[in-house]
Amino acid sequence: MSLHAPLVEDAPLVEDAPPVKAARRPLADAGWTLTGPVTPPHPLPWLGSRRLPTPVAFGLLASLMVSFLAASSAPTPLYSTYQAAWGFTPITTTMVFGVYALAVLAALLTFGKLSDHVGRRPILITAALLQAVAMIVFSTAGGVPELLLARIIQGLATGAAAGAIGAALLDLNPTRGTIANAVAAPAGTGTGSLLAGLLVQYLPAPTHTVYYVLLTIFVVQAVGVVLMHETVTKRPGALASLAPEFTIPSAARRPMLAAAPALVAAWALAGLYGALGPALVRSVTGSQNLLLGGLSLFALAASGALTVLLTRGAGPRSVMTYGGFALLVGVGLTLVSVSGGGSTLGFFLGTVIAGTGFGAGFQGAIRTVVPTAAAHERAGLLSVVYSISYLAMGLPAVIAGFLVVHDGGLLRTAREYGAGVMILAALSLLGLARRDKAAAA
Repeated sequence: MSLHAPLVEDAPLVEDAPPVKAARRPLADAGWTLTGPVTPPHPLPWLGSRRLPTPVAFGLLASLMVSFLAASSAPTPLYSTYQAAWGFTPITTTMVFGVYALAVLAALLTFGKLSDHVGRRPILITAALLQAVAMIVFSTAGGVPELLLARIIQGLATGAAAGAIGAALLDLNPTRGTIANAVAAPAGTGTGSLLAGLLVQYLPAPTHTVYYVLLTIFVVQAVGVVLMHETVTKRPGALASLAPEFTIPSAARRPMLAAAPALVAAWALAGLYGALGPALVRSVTGSQNLLLGGLSLFALAASGALTVLLTRGAGPRSVMTYGGFALLVGVGLTLVSVSGGGSTLGFFLGTVIAGTGFGAGFQGAIRTVVPTAAAHERAGLLSVVYSISYLAMGLPAVIAGFLVVHDGGLLRTAREYGAGVMILAALSLLGLARRDKAAAA
């Protein structure tokens, strides 16, 4: 079914009435079902009973994840522009990057389970509009304080939405939803970096245009969410769910223990490229082209997204094993290229190989953990997964910024950071081997 199919008449879903027995209604497309309570008409009279078909809603949700992550990486090619205009140091660059990750983490821990209680749609509409506000702050920023404010708003919106989007994808199609959760994050990260690099390098108003484009996208997506069915039944306990906690359902604890090292290694690498990637590219190539600055993160994330698609039929354990080895090889090649006189080809080849490890590690972790959760636990569990990921991405990046200024400069910091990622990848492989040995005993 085309993602541009017209709206169809369907039984609307309840949002305020007491929950009734869930209905599963297969669509013409095999494998697609919509699970949710049948409900009276939506309170907006002009909307009536018209709703997006399930495959279209699924595509909209996936696009939300892509655009949220694209917006998070959009400032990456602009850091050198901001630095030249406002005269800040690499520490500030990594703080701007890191404060986003910490805001995401705070929102995940606070709002991560809220959509399990109030529904997915209210969270997603609010988050999309908050992202639009962040784009306005970015486009009007006149200094570092506004940049930090925009990143905080952006992080809060992304953190609030991440669990809700992922859970809604699983609500609509558990099999495809698992894959979409794994592919959307790297696809969005790469898309935002490349799009920003292109717009910044070749169009006027470099610090405005990319944000205007994203602002338009978020407004359109918010309207699209209004047209969606709600995918989960409301449950009591919304206020209690706001208490920050890091809770993993009992069935997911052992799988999470196995997946955590792969998550940390993959997202720590993403943090390196998100915070210092453009500076490394300038150092290796000697070019000031802003598109090249965005291209490094795009190469990492796009190869990761492609790997998710190509390995979706393989077992999660095999995928995570490949991810660990690819991180070791790719990061090692990248470090050799950075240290050996600056090989541009070696740098990008290593980045692509490491990117396949990033995608495989993240997908293997998602597919290991998420299927163990019940429907009412999905948003909370995904929030824990993303909390680990963003903490691994943000904290090392901030430390790296400090080291660039106070402990030997960019290349030395990149080598130390890369060595740390390789150690994490090796620990992930060791943990998988020990689990296999224990299972065989």
